[in-house]
Amino acid sequence: MSKATRANTQSPAPRGGDRHDLIRVHGARVNNLKDVSVEIPKRKLTVFTGVSGSGKSSLVFDTIAAESQRLINETYSAFVQGFMPTLARPEVDVLEGLTTAIVVDQQRMGADPRSTVGTATDANAMLRILFSRLGTPHIGPPGAYAFNVPSVRASGAITVERGAKKTVKATFHRTGGMCVRCEGRGAVTDIDLTQLYDDSKSLAEGAFTIPGWKSDSQWTVQVYAQSGFVDPDKPISRYTKKEMRDFLYGEPVKVKVNGVNLTYEGLIPKLQKSMLSKDKEAMQPHIRAFVERAVTFTTCPECDGTRLSEEARSSKIKRISIADACAMQISDLAAWVRGLDDPSVAPLLDALRQTLDSFVEIGLGYLSLDRSSGTLSGGEAQRVKMIRHLGSSLTDVTYVFDEPTIGLHPHDIQRMNGLLLRLRDKGNTVLVVEHKPETIAIADHVVDLGPGAGTGGGTVCFEGTVEGLRAGGTITGRHFGDRAAVKDTVREPTGTLEIRGATANNLREVDVDVPLGVLTVVTGVAGSGKSSLVHGSIPPGAGVVSIDQGAIRGSRRSNPATYTGLLDPIRKAFAKANDVKPALFSANSEGACPGCNGAGVVYTDLAMMAGVATTCEECEGKRFQAAVLEYRLGGRDISEVLAMSVTEAEEFFGAGEAGTPAAHRILGRLADVGLGYLSLGQPLTTLSGGERQRLKLATHMAEKGGVYVLDEPTAGLHLADVEQLLQLLDRLVDSGKSVIVVEHHQAVMAHADWIIDLGPGAGHDGGRVVFEGTPADLVAARATLTGEHLAAYVGA
Repeated sequence: MSKATRANTQSPAPRGGDRHDLIRVHGARVNNLKDVSVEIPKRKLTVFTGVSGSGKSSLVFDTIAAESQRLINETYSAFVQGFMPTLARPEVDVLEGLTTAIVVDQQRMGADPRSTVGTATDANAMLRILFSRLGTPHIGPPGAYAFNVPSVRASGAITVERGAKKTVKATFHRTGGMCVRCEGRGAVTDIDLTQLYDDSKSLAEGAFTIPGWKSDSQWTVQVYAQSGFVDPDKPISRYTKKEMRDFLYGEPVKVKVNGVNLTYEGLIPKLQKSMLSKDKEAMQPHIRAFVERAVTFTTCPECDGTRLSEEARSSKIKRISIADACAMQISDLAAWVRGLDDPSVAPLLDALRQTLDSFVEIGLGYLSLDRSSGTLSGGEAQRVKMIRHLGSSLTDVTYVFDEPTIGLHPHDIQRMNGLLLRLRDKGNTVLVVEHKPETIAIADHVVDLGPGAGTGGGTVCFEGTVEGLRAGGTITGRHFGDRAAVKDTVREPTGTLEIRGATANNLREVDVDVPLGVLTVVTGVAGSGKSSLVHGSIPPGAGVVSIDQGAIRGSRRSNPATYTGLLDPIRKAFAKANDVKPALFSANSEGACPGCNGAGVVYTDLAMMAGVATTCEECEGKRFQAAVLEYRLGGRDISEVLAMSVTEAEEFFGAGEAGTPAAHRILGRLADVGLGYLSLGQPLTTLSGGERQRLKLATHMAEKGGVYVLDEPTAGLHLADVEQLLQLLDRLVDSGKSVIVVEHHQAVMAHADWIIDLGPGAGHDGGRVVFEGTPADLVAARATLTGEHLAAYVGA
């Protein structure tokens, strides 16, 4: 055959690059996915939707993004991989066409008290360089303006080993910007000693009232009792001055307790290090409750909360110090930076302007750089992470977003949609997990998972265009055009909760009467002051049960049964029926399988390679000893009960031999919030964001209180789930409770009895009540942004 003929026969074959315009996933089985196969177009905006728990995050984050990041990590040397998180290959048959994945999720940012919006986005680093170049008086390098850098001075003799050894005297000095009094935290603590111990008792009698400090066996307590500095049998109130000083403020010193060398330290510095140096939001609930009782956090009097030393605050540019700049609203700071013009720092000013403008563009212009990152909501944290990608020159990257519209007013969702389209138009693949119809509507491609949640989901119900989704018969397709109508009649309030002169954060002397006995929705654009009004201004003693957006903390050993307290009555019921100890029915206690210590799997650490988890051969993944599984209740052993769904368990514990009223009540609350499909023993680490939120709601519903405050309960909920949530809120109100909801979802606004709208803008442009009344009045007036969007939603 001639060369020409051979060339002609090969010409129809596609070019190599054309075969890689799709991300192909075949046979994905992560979490609840059931051999899912999808083909996702590259350089397009693809939205993944479906009811909460249908498998969206399992497909997008745990399969596609996880494999992309794992493959990138493998390109580094073994030495470098040893310092990186180890990722196992997802359970999937084929993954082709992957590109570098950048994940922008809703994980809360670090709650370290020294982490701020400025430090998290590099804006602080650029400001420090700017002040070290232009600030007057000049006080030193960028570190001199950093509240995380302490000043250091040292002097002494050093030996220089160069030729003949020579000892020389040397001094070392480094100027840092950290405030000495508060150590860069901006707040100091004052401790109420009466909350730490009962001074009428001795240490031997259990004087300590600190959580977890028991006098009989706790090592920490034994250090004090056997240190020799105090008499363990003498009541604390009768200590001498020296004993009291050693007891409260003693310097660290080695002591021997029961033949073991330990360190003795005064009670106050001990607590400062073990509890008070941590952020309150990151503490366990019982520890946080103790700290709130025992400690008052007050603004540092030396730095006035700026975290910076007096020297750092004295250096200024155009009469503005770095502390003033960080305290400004970012939109104002951006305007101030634009007014600076110095050729010597032109590249730095350009980069700083771009970063600050990105804040404003993404709808976070109301924040300040000194805002603690731990106080940001999930939606705010996600948008802060987006900032570094907005001006990026990278293309052909896969951006993965987890509900980027959470916490956004309908007015701001349009702006977020514009940003997603801009990232796509630069030649990137954008994958978005989302429930909001406004964002689904702009998709080039839609993947709808379902049909249900948990074991009832994990399959692809629809793949195609938005028009195809509307016409399809899936749950998402049927609910896509749902529009709630404004109520014809509203409930009459039974009283009012008065808020007077509220000034928290950006609120401006707000006076408002919140009606009781009805469903009240507090709304307004992001940053208008909603959370400040509801969480920061309701007077104490009002019987409020507050359910915020704080993350549920739990390891792979935690599950819905342990988190809700359901396992306690179940263990007692098993113990009573079999006349044994309740501890036998805990996989974290005496009943644990010795082979896997109650984990159900055996983990093998392979250093820089992904660890391997294999099902325990001894218990076959059931987590309990064989002897424990012989004990039964209602014909089921404890592992079979934990494998039940909430719906099955509710029936099982409702009546008959296994009837347990305490367990049945908790299961009823889980079913009420739409979690009937969850299995009792499913690890918390496998739950979706919406499932965790509802699990938290179910737990708090047991608390006694007349007023429930919910912060964006529709976060992570599908359109169909919102309907069920509204029914739950109605049941709470009809049972005599007052429900106050901070919410942006128009369906919740339309369903309210009373609306309080804050605004008109964000930050210092907000903080005022711009409307109070019924949803019908808000729609009729159309005097606010919320009114305009609600009117458009209900078709008025």
